[in-house]
Amino acid sequence: MCGIVGVVRFDGQPQERMILERMTDALAHRGPEGRGVHLVAERGISVGLGHARLKVVDLSEAAGQPMSSDDGATQVVFNGELYNFRELRASLEQRGCRFRTSSDTEVLLRCYEAEGERCVESLDGMFAFAVWDGRRRRLFLARDRVGKKPLFYVLTPALFAFASEIKALLRHPEITPEVHAEALPAFFLYGYVPSPETLYRGIRQLAPGHRLTVDAGGE
Repeated sequence: MCGIVGVVRFDGQPQERMILERMTDALAHRGPEGRGVHLVAERGISVGLGHARLKVVDLSEAAGQPMSSDDGATQVVFNGELYNFRELRASLEQRGCRFRTSSDTEVLLRCYEAEGERCVESLDGMFAFAVWDGRRRRLFLARDRVGKKPLFYVLTPALFAFASEIKALLRHPEITPEVHAEALPAFFLYGYVPSPETLYRGIRQLAPGHRLTVDAGGE
């Protein structure tokens, strides 16, 4: 179990590392063995990604996250496990792809580089992940079909933010908690709020098996 967070700003304001670190720290219980934050600022858009790490497959520091592509244009944060990462790696190596770690995170990154958003169709596992694609200037998020790994998000005119848990989103000073009164009946009836809604107005959850793309214009 790991924790992922991220913020994309559309208003030209820079990311504050302290805010990303604060959001990532809120997920320390999900990943007590490491923490990473990566900031990108280019052409009027700024991106921040954070990861709280629980080491499972590759225990080396080279497998830490956020993980960047060789040219630095693409970054990924990943929570979960790919059951078929060895088969995917072998297939990618046959196509000329070279790896620098033995992690399933890098397999995911290379799959995205090779196949784009269609890479999700090849994945067998439990996962929630986000990829910042600097070339296309967009953020891509995906969640496993069963919904084993959670992923919540907020969209405002100024920013898009996501996290493994709502409490990490609430560490951002521009996200104000407000009870979503219309969701209360469902909570009392089922004991939970069906996706994509949550108990907080404006905070939504990515439904199992779904994908979400946010471009540089906030769409």
